Amino acid sequence: MGPIALFDKSFIQSLSVDESVWFDAFFLTNVCPIFYIETLADLRKTGLKGRNAIEEVTIIAGKFPQLSSAPSAHHLDMCLTNLQGFEVVMTGQIPLAQARLVEVGGEVGVISEESPVAVAFSRWQEGKFLELEHGFAKAWRDALSSLNFKGAKSLLGELGINIIGCKTLEDARNLGSNFVMTSLLSDEQLTYMENLIGIPVENHPSILLRYKEAGRPSLRDFAPYAAFVLEIEIFFMASFASGLISTKMPSNRVDSAYLYYLPFCMVFVSSDKFHKRSTPYFLRSNQDFIWGPDLKDALCWLNSHFSNYPEDEKAKGVMTMARSLPNGAPDLLIQLWNKHLPKWRSLHSENRSSKDRSFEDIVDKFKQMERAPTFHSNSQSFRAADIVSATMKRQVSIRKGSWILVPQGKKPE
Repeated sequence: MGPIALFDKSFIQSLSVDESVWFDAFFLTNVCPIFYIETLADLRKTGLKGRNAIEEVTIIAGKFPQLSSAPSAHHLDMCLTNLQGFEVVMTGQIPLAQARLVEVGGEVGVISEESPVAVAFSRWQEGKFLELEHGFAKAWRDALSSLNFKGAKSLLGELGINIIGCKTLEDARNLGSNFVMTSLLSDEQLTYMENLIGIPVENHPSILLRYKEAGRPSLRDFAPYAAFVLEIEIFFMASFASGLISTKMPSNRVDSAYLYYLPFCMVFVSSDKFHKRSTPYFLRSNQDFIWGPDLKDALCWLNSHFSNYPEDEKAKGVMTMARSLPNGAPDLLIQLWNKHLPKWRSLHSENRSSKDRSFEDIVDKFKQMERAPTFHSNSQSFRAADIVSATMKRQVSIRKGSWILVPQGKKPE
């Protein structure tokens, strides 16, 4: 497990099954809801290389990360809670979906049930799709094809944003950045902002009241994550209205939604040109955008390297083999580990010199977490830093492609 990586469908689609194994093994992957939605939408799309849509989605599902993936909470839910006054941590951690707080031995932890997304991808690997999923895919494709980008200018006007002089993507980014740093927004502007990012109407009055009581600060101070999502929306609309991004590719609308999840990763990897152009404007200084083909080459090297291991070593499973980067690993991987996991070499040495916890100990700890009572905290003073551990339920295949994932004889929980 390595740096926390956000990824999109274009990258997963570019990998072979064996390459996807090593992406799963060497990165902690943030599975954002947009990946699920975009993959599901392909049920209404003409397949590649003569394959039908079901076959195409089944192939993508077969590359879904299993070992080290974490399902992210939906950005709309996080925007709402943020506007209500609760913290959304934006320093690289993954906000888990389907999670609950528990207390064990006086310590607060979080346990995440197996996500519906992971369950769906397991089913899709077998080519099994629910009827409602087919209907959703059609509705999503129809919505994309009916988008009217000519209205973007008037939408921005409702916020009081003028795109005259917007000549570059940086200009478009600055329009959003300047807006969320503006204080004393009118009631109408705040309401329109809530509509734009999808806040339910029934929540508008309480949010407006809180905004007034806070003295009408800038959105960046009032609700930092909701402000970040709004910046993406303004950037997208200003770019389209100014002709900086092609209006002939409705899929760009989907691609822009991946950017909502940038605060919850160390690296974002994509093979999409829209992402390559736009992502750098929204990264923190301690984040990286990785061009998909470059990481694919590095994963190909890992696959070749581990293929040379003796069969008895391979039989121990990828989880045992891939504890640290091997000697001679590609420069890209070394650079990422050095930047995002600067102590990785010393930690690897410590792990090798110390006795590993037994499989039974790990399972026992997990069962304690599972049985623990839910920790209730409705206080806005509760912070993510108070959480000392995280446990995630998942289903893991015994084999994937050419590789054994879990040690032989070990039954996954």
